[in-house]
Amino acid sequence: MTDLTTGLSPQKNARIAGLLYLINIITGIFALMYVPGKLIVWSDVAKTFKNITESETLFRTGILVYLVCYIFFLLLPLALYKLLKPVNKTYAILMVILAVVQVPMAFVNILNYFAVLTLIGKAAYLQVFDLPHLQAQVMLNLHFYSQGNQVATIFWGLWLLPFGYLVYKSGFLPKILGIFLILGGFSYLIDFTCDFLFTGYGKMTISSFVTIPASIGEIGTCLWLLIIGVKKQQKA
Repeated sequence: MTDLTTGLSPQKNARIAGLLYLINIITGIFALMYVPGKLIVWSDVAKTFKNITESETLFRTGILVYLVCYIFFLLLPLALYKLLKPVNKTYAILMVILAVVQVPMAFVNILNYFAVLTLIGKAAYLQVFDLPHLQAQVMLNLHFYSQGNQVATIFWGLWLLPFGYLVYKSGFLPKILGIFLILGGFSYLIDFTCDFLFTGYGKMTISSFVTIPASIGEIGTCLWLLIIGVKKQQKA
């Protein structure tokens, strides 16, 4: 496995990992939460179509930031691998695999947003469709995108399990962060399972709280790595 941080001290590795994590969190919030929250009204097809056509720049910005998010997410597990490899190399490799596999999934999934851009364009061949048809097609692609993200939550959870274990066992990062990461991993898996099995789960109050352990674990780990780093120098 290529090591992008060879020769750097554990403290510098921690800072790099923390910075990559922070960029990933900020871009993820913008692309996965802010933009959809501003533009998509799942119960109103016409309103959603109107929002996207009138705020196409925001929609395009969301796509660009989404791509940036996953590019940095591709680098994040590699930085964490260098930092956590001395704890357990097998688990560190597993962590990287479960994280990196999400990137091609994300790039394929974002094609649904590109399809939306095509549908709201004014190409001559689209004139054969009336407005309700175009609106329905846009909403269909948005649903495909949302479902793609829901499938991705499986791996959002799985990669946190070896990551949390490594943090817990490291001795140079707080065990409590490892516990929250592991709980967060299971919370993503629970969230996916409930959303898949129970219609209307997303509208239930409890759905807003299930993944809180993941947020605490990931944001907490990000800030710890970025601000504090590691407690001591581990052997390479």
